[in-house]
Amino acid sequence: MEIVQNIANRVLENVRTVIVGKDDEVRLTLLAMLCEGHLLIEDVPGVGKTMLARALSLSFGCSFRRIQFTPDMLPTDVTGVNIYNQKTQEFEFRPGPIFAQIVLTDEINRATPKTQSALLEAMEERQVTVDGVTHLVPKPFLVLATQNPIEYEGTFPLPEAQVDRFMMRIHLGYPSKQHEVDVLNRQVDHHPISDVRQVVSVAELVQAQQAARTVYVDDLVKSYIVDIVNTTRDHPDIYLGASPRGSLALFSTARAWAAMNGRDYVLPDDIKYLAEPTLAHRLIVSPSARIKNVTARQVIEDALRHTAVPGARAKVR
Repeated sequence: MEIVQNIANRVLENVRTVIVGKDDEVRLTLLAMLCEGHLLIEDVPGVGKTMLARALSLSFGCSFRRIQFTPDMLPTDVTGVNIYNQKTQEFEFRPGPIFAQIVLTDEINRATPKTQSALLEAMEERQVTVDGVTHLVPKPFLVLATQNPIEYEGTFPLPEAQVDRFMMRIHLGYPSKQHEVDVLNRQVDHHPISDVRQVVSVAELVQAQQAARTVYVDDLVKSYIVDIVNTTRDHPDIYLGASPRGSLALFSTARAWAAMNGRDYVLPDDIKYLAEPTLAHRLIVSPSARIKNVTARQVIEDALRHTAVPGARAKVR
């Protein structure tokens, strides 16, 4: 697991020059890349979502494209389109911005459901079909999507099927006073993004991804994962619980998280730490619970309290 830990430390140090005071969030973003998953960043404008994606792509030397979603955007603006070439008298495929290794879809909930659905095939199957012809997206492939939680005018809520395809959801949040002063000091002469250099090759990333898949998960820990997910499905405040894809996300991220921490085995504490970012966005709180201001995060915390940890007893309700 030394290669995974080494890569994580190198990338973290590199991204720290741009993203100040958000080490945990940077680690979770890197975790999604190690698991070949996708990440949803939900936060207010100006907290560094775009800079995080750019710094990560520069650290790996990956191709990077940013898609600004708007209500008038068409699916072909994302996937690409066939254009007739008068010289060759044939149609040629012009790939869209989805054909990059790291794709930042900014304000994803501003696009119409039809355009949002153009991402589904690429996110799940790593391919795009245009006019009956399938085109593979490059590897590695990571979608970083952002959405503004406070701006509801002109937005279209993401359907459950699309939200479920994101391996994790994180929040960056505002920096502390000291960290914000540090941000100002770093931008006196130039933006620090111009100093970010490639520190990990794509080949090393692929090797780390393969190493993370070799981490051992005991049957008791696997049962613990499923018990937590089942608790969300049976919770009285939940209308729709986490799907089996949520169990797989928690399983995959726990293995990569253990590797990032230099272990070749998963602990129950890894599951506890990753339960909220991997499961909370998959839950739909019932209308009656929303009236009482119950959140998905609170449900996850409740599920962790009342699910027996391997080798321990659950707290009695």
